[in-house]
Amino acid sequence: MNQFSLLLQSQSGGGMSGMLMIIAMIAIFYFVMIRPQSKKQKELKRQREAMKNGDKVVTAGGIHGKIKDMTDATIILEVAPGMCIKVDRASVYPLVEEAKTAKPQKSKKEEKAEKAEKTED
Repeated sequence: MNQFSLLLQSQSGGGMSGMLMIIAMIAIFYFVMIRPQSKKQKELKRQREAMKNGDKVVTAGGIHGKIKDMTDATIILEVAPGMCIKVDRASVYPLVEEAKTAKPQKSKKEEKAEKAEKTED
């Protein structure tokens, strides 16, 4: 009977560490997967609420346009002059345009020429 009680004690100690591992995995899963996704959804909701007439947007299908009119559930987009479409508000995302003021990449020949000019001065 003494061996049986030792066996039960060793198994219960192993169960506790297994339980801690499961809790740790759930915590890691929450901080790596669930929390960032919920933050992203909140930010998208905030951006959708801030949209107004005249804003440039893109639909989930990839159609670009300007907001012409909005209701609680739908948005009317002007995709071309005089052509409007009605889409669900949940399928519209604010358009983030790249900065057009970015400097163009210089070729290696241009870089060498500039270095040569600097060394001559």
